[in-house]
Amino acid sequence: MAFLNSLITWRMKKRFHQMELFLKFPHEVQGDCLSNLLKTASNTEWGSRYDFASINSYEEFKNRIPLQTYESIKPDIFRAKKGEKNIMWPSDIKWFAQSSGTTEDKSKFIPVSEESLFDCHYKAGKDMLSLYCNWHEDTQVFTGKTVLMGGSSQMDPNINGSIVGDLSAILISNLPFWVTRQQAPSNDVALMGNWEVKIERMAEEIIKEKITSITGVPSWTQILFERVLQKTGANDLNEVWPKLEMYIHGAVNFDPFKERFKQLAPKLNYLEIFNASEGFFGIQYEKGVSDFLLMLDYGIFYEFITKDQWELEDPKVLSLESVQTDEEYAMVISTNAGLWRYQLGDTVMFTSIDPYRLRITGRTKHFMNAFGEEVVIDNAIKAIKIACDNTNAVINEWTAAPNYLRENQNGFHEWLIEFDREPNDLNFFRAFLDDALKSLNSDYEAKRFNNMILGMPIVRSVPKGTFYKWLKSKNKLGGQHKVPRLNNDRKYVEGVLYFSKS
Repeated sequence: MAFLNSLITWRMKKRFHQMELFLKFPHEVQGDCLSNLLKTASNTEWGSRYDFASINSYEEFKNRIPLQTYESIKPDIFRAKKGEKNIMWPSDIKWFAQSSGTTEDKSKFIPVSEESLFDCHYKAGKDMLSLYCNWHEDTQVFTGKTVLMGGSSQMDPNINGSIVGDLSAILISNLPFWVTRQQAPSNDVALMGNWEVKIERMAEEIIKEKITSITGVPSWTQILFERVLQKTGANDLNEVWPKLEMYIHGAVNFDPFKERFKQLAPKLNYLEIFNASEGFFGIQYEKGVSDFLLMLDYGIFYEFITKDQWELEDPKVLSLESVQTDEEYAMVISTNAGLWRYQLGDTVMFTSIDPYRLRITGRTKHFMNAFGEEVVIDNAIKAIKIACDNTNAVINEWTAAPNYLRENQNGFHEWLIEFDREPNDLNFFRAFLDDALKSLNSDYEAKRFNNMILGMPIVRSVPKGTFYKWLKSKNKLGGQHKVPRLNNDRKYVEGVLYFSKS
């Protein structure tokens, strides 16, 4: 096993040197990427529609193909789900990553091609390990098994042949055998849909294994860690697995989880990633520094919209070579799964342009995503209306934020509402709000399952005039100033709570 660890470590470090190509020649690599995407898809329906074959420059590309949202491409995605081929991408699309919903839908279904699976996501997996091995010369991570905290994957009963599920589940179900040999738990358990049973089964299986690394969303990983300690009676995970050394995480801000993770596994090294159902974008490049190296050779072509253009119907769009540091941008991607000039919704700020490194700043719309629930403003507005309609309540102002996981306690959303007419029973209002969010957002529904990650939301009725006092304290009275609705941190909620008591 020691020899195998040394061999794999050597191969991982070798890939690190191959990254130097896009580090030295980023614009050339991105130009080649765009040319290859257009050439590959030139005979598709979209290729014919926009005459991909005649596009010879980035200017022609951005002037000819309109910016897209999920709503604008949803009809073509659903045609692909029904088995139609060669619409946006030439290879068969049989996997669809189920993601959080939009204004109109409970879930989004993002196409995953074979090219994006292998040339983007799996390639990123190798690069994560390459960077980690470069940081830790004496790593023993390949002497044991890795725990993969995946989602669930299932055949869509309404569509012949298409498979839907969390992106992590699609990745796990297609891993090569030589990887699955080093994986824990078994796929049957890793892909279970019932999370309560799944956590129990995972804990039972992995306790018996020699675990050296773990990959997963922090909220679910913490639940698993807590259960392992309960079952074993150990003080921390390094008593259970002495060689546990690496944790790869992404999807949500890790800051609220840091303190508890240090208690659970004192010897863990951390590697953060920036990915989504639509693609894999960045990997933490420097140990202890929370920004990401933008990965330029995964079959994704990047564009960016400056903050002052986000709300415009026809915003100005920049290529990578035009971005600057300390400016906030919305990301636009074209991918090897057939997403063309797709507005991702994530916002970033570059911390360096030599090489291109960035950090995530949020999303173009208000949202809460502390636990992977991805509640957006449209979900919240609709849920509040449903709760008001069913309880005869009328609302003046409101804001909401997460309250994070603590030891042996789950997190919850805290809503501060200033009612013009209060409901007769605030608990009924809370129940309708919670049920409505479950019906509108599949990610929220999954995190609320049996209160495992998210408990019932807390709804606090604040006195009339509270939000006025808060806005006045910020010198933000006036029609152009609005109360922030959803936030991933608690600064607005805590501020409003302060004035609710004065």
